[in-house]
Amino acid sequence: MNYQNVFKRYEFKYILDKTQYEMIQNAMKGHMSIDEYGKSTIYNIYFDTPDDLLVRRSIEKPVYKEKLRLRSYGIAKSDSITYIELKKKYESVVYKRRISATYQAAIDYLINGVKFEDSQISREIDYFMEFYKDIRPVQAISYERYAYYDNAGSDFRVTFDTNILARDYDLSLIKKPEGKPVLDEEKILMEIKTGAAIPLWMCETLSKNRIYKTTFSKYGTAYVNNFRRKKSC
Repeated sequence: MNYQNVFKRYEFKYILDKTQYEMIQNAMKGHMSIDEYGKSTIYNIYFDTPDDLLVRRSIEKPVYKEKLRLRSYGIAKSDSITYIELKKKYESVVYKRRISATYQAAIDYLINGVKFEDSQISREIDYFMEFYKDIRPVQAISYERYAYYDNAGSDFRVTFDTNILARDYDLSLIKKPEGKPVLDEEKILMEIKTGAAIPLWMCETLSKNRIYKTTFSKYGTAYVNNFRRKKSC
């Protein structure tokens, strides 16, 4: 199976209302096309330490942060291909390493301690799990995504995420989407991903419609929301 397993790119996030979303969609016509998957449902399991060190650091918006997650596209089965992803971010630059494995093999590796096929990326993940002691699954997050690529052939990409749901129980990729909303249902999360500059037409569209980048973490927001709910009980 061919897939990109190493990324280095800039990632910028924007919270849109429906009017802004329509403006972006209109501006993209002729410049971008929806990718081969069209609309997809993405499932993630995030891993953290017993004291939630990684998400607490992320919330503080440091210059450098990192996280580990297991991802599938659609509900997984034991033999479905999933992706173990180690993601590091320094300022606005994202470095992502990932390896593919069946869901069962990924669970055996990440949770049951079964050794994975040796590679540079698996050694990086091994080091991460050894450094952060007792790493374990803590949050399941799913969302609907539309992904677009640049018609001009560059690595410029735009994604739109809706129906972002999070739960801290039934931490499995074989479960149907459920949980508490992470973002208001009237809002849409847009992500711009590029290894170079943002195209001029997109910069002009963002400026004209007063759409400004923001800091937003699905896992971090879900953690804060859950903490607030528990505190209010």
